[in-house]
Amino acid sequence: MRILFLSDNFPPETNAPATRLYEHAVRWVRSGHRVTVITCAPNFPEGKLHDGYTNGWRQVEDVDGIRVVRVKTFITANEGFLLRTLDYLSFMLMAAVVGLFEPRPDVVVATSPQFFSAVAGWALSAAKRRPFVFELRDLWPASITAVGAMRKSTIIKALEGVELFLYRRAAAIVPVTDSFREELASRGIDRRKIHVVVNGVDLSRYEPRPRDTALTGELGLAGKFVVGYLGTHGMAHALQGVLDAAEKLKGRQDIVFLFAGSGAGRSAVERTVSERDLWNVRLVPRQPKDRMPALWSLCDVSLVPLRNSPLFAKVIPSKVFESMGMGVPILMSLPEGEATRILRATGAGVCVPPEDPGALALTIAHLADHPDAMVKLRDAAVGAAPRFSRDAAAAEMSRVLETLCPA
Repeated sequence: MRILFLSDNFPPETNAPATRLYEHAVRWVRSGHRVTVITCAPNFPEGKLHDGYTNGWRQVEDVDGIRVVRVKTFITANEGFLLRTLDYLSFMLMAAVVGLFEPRPDVVVATSPQFFSAVAGWALSAAKRRPFVFELRDLWPASITAVGAMRKSTIIKALEGVELFLYRRAAAIVPVTDSFREELASRGIDRRKIHVVVNGVDLSRYEPRPRDTALTGELGLAGKFVVGYLGTHGMAHALQGVLDAAEKLKGRQDIVFLFAGSGAGRSAVERTVSERDLWNVRLVPRQPKDRMPALWSLCDVSLVPLRNSPLFAKVIPSKVFESMGMGVPILMSLPEGEATRILRATGAGVCVPPEDPGALALTIAHLADHPDAMVKLRDAAVGAAPRFSRDAAAAEMSRVLETLCPA
């Protein structure tokens, strides 16, 4: 099977779309499929090129057997609606043009969150007369209004029209949650072409391990109960509420918060830590993917917060599965929905109401004071991880693609 996949994120970027695509594609290659990824020069989320890369018109490289074609785009930081839209549009145009000169695939796949890459995928599928598959990672543009980036407007309505067009034209849609499937079905999309493939974890990389000794000393974490937030610092993540909880726990010398990553909300986190003199918060910049297991090893609890919006009841943050793989209990602060149901069913963590710093602080203190309970949560996390292996997810999505390929 020859797969042409469009995504504006790919390693060495470390966000969830980049990780999912790489971990699926490398498994497809091992199974004998040929995979070409059209993407841009790595720059997410700061809008700065990663070392060793240039923003050229067309650059081709081999990444573990995956043929990666990088195209020139307008580069900006992951903040601000207008500039990010220009970034998205530039990738859409360049991916569509460059993709025309790629060999004819068996299937064309494009991924969200933003769906301009999906527009390019649909256009290429039409030009090459091949099926188009829409991998749906986020209900965009609904997420724009959910985080307050824009209010409901004519622009949003127009984007919703494009969204529905793509859903209808896709030969198959692969959402990452059951809730997304129900949302699409409620909007009139044929349920038979919707195939859920949830996110997962690469269990060969993420597994329980002792605390990294060097990082423990460097960050002053010896003897501390560490509450970790690892990942993108975005508008959706309600991180100011987490810092409010950290302030409430300043009197606890044994509890420390670890923030690792970057994004649109990172500067606000840094400013708050400085202004409030939050001595109990450690800030680590975005790290390469191969450093992440070492960072995870520092955490006693993994914090998974999102804003209190009905939209976020339908998502499952990908760090949930990495936490399970590492055997790190999860402290989830989300609206009640699919993710909270998974957590309660597996017993791999505890839930608190979203954007409630008081409840968050009390729960953290309780966990720090009850090591026996933590042992049970860790065991449950390790036991749950194999249910969400990346091997199984990649195989499941491969089966969906194969059903669409020409005989």
